[in-house]
Amino acid sequence: MNQEKIGKFIATCRKEQNLTQEQLAEKLGITYKAVSKWECGKGLPDASIMMELCKILKITVNDLLSGEKVDKEHYQKKLEQNIIDTIDYTDKKVSEKNKSIAMIIMIAGLGLTFIAFTIFPSESSWVSIYSVIGLVISLIGFSKINKKKSYLKRILYNFLYVTVFIIALLIIDYSNVVLNKVPPRFSYLKETGDTMIVYKAPFYNVYRINRNTKNEYYIIDTKRQYTEKTIPITPFNRDKSGIENIIQYKNQYVGNNSNDSHLIDSLPLAEYGYVFEIDSKNLGLTIDYHITDWYVNESHYLEKSLLYNSVSIFALIDNVEQITFNFSGNAYTVSRKQMDELYPNFEDIIGNETNQNNFNKYLENKMNDNDFVEDIFNKIFAN
Repeated sequence: MNQEKIGKFIATCRKEQNLTQEQLAEKLGITYKAVSKWECGKGLPDASIMMELCKILKITVNDLLSGEKVDKEHYQKKLEQNIIDTIDYTDKKVSEKNKSIAMIIMIAGLGLTFIAFTIFPSESSWVSIYSVIGLVISLIGFSKINKKKSYLKRILYNFLYVTVFIIALLIIDYSNVVLNKVPPRFSYLKETGDTMIVYKAPFYNVYRINRNTKNEYYIIDTKRQYTEKTIPITPFNRDKSGIENIIQYKNQYVGNNSNDSHLIDSLPLAEYGYVFEIDSKNLGLTIDYHITDWYVNESHYLEKSLLYNSVSIFALIDNVEQITFNFSGNAYTVSRKQMDELYPNFEDIIGNETNQNNFNKYLENKMNDNDFVEDIFNKIFAN
């Protein structure tokens, strides 16, 4: 069925009856845009008004569907062909309509899953529930799109669609965990301990350490190389204060204010606010914290922070010789010589180049040993 030919035929017949598009539309009770659409070959009149249109244009339905006036000799043949073309056209329109509905259903399912990711927090079970509902809805739409294919092909396509859908959800979830440091939405097991929560996802584990504290941090174990006993645990925010981050601030000279500021800002106690001063003559560094020392000493947090900060600064600023930590209550001063003499394995940590493995082994891990911290702190910072 040639829509363009039929459209031109309607325009010719309309002009023969001295009618404008607006006048023809008014007689049919439709808008002139519909008439314009027919004449441009972008659509056909509905069956409900086809008889009335032919009466106005003084043609037969057979003429209309043929796109020309049919002579008596070819009338029957054209009629049969037009019937077949009309059935094909109707089937095509119905198929297009069904496909559009199927696409809407599929998009609605995908949209529901997206909204669930956006609205609900990571640990909410509603994310998984609505994601499954969204998958089912979108699969219904996808199945409708492919319903004319063979049974085996439909089964295969549906399986592939579900597989891709699930993989996409897992990738999005993993990306969210890595970028935003949040629990995975699709963990199949959650184990809660005193200081950490372990989330076991299909292809990785996530350790949430120091949960619900200022120093909460996440370790994403894609190789499943850790257990709760071997996972690196520190009382500080490891993402911020760990050697893997602060190593970037290594510098030969104290006095590089930008570098020194970034280093101090990454270390424990910076969360309470501070200012610092450089003593270029004596190669000293003074940090004034905006907090009272006893206020932050629950579970030896002050002692652990001062030891960690001292070793870190001496390891990463090569020529600094003395550090003073001032609080509204007390001041604590330590020299590089004291640290070298009194802190075990200090030389192994700093070396010629800061050794990250030794740093974690002899400093970070030691911060979990309260007896060690108390003993070394009293030796180094004894009045």
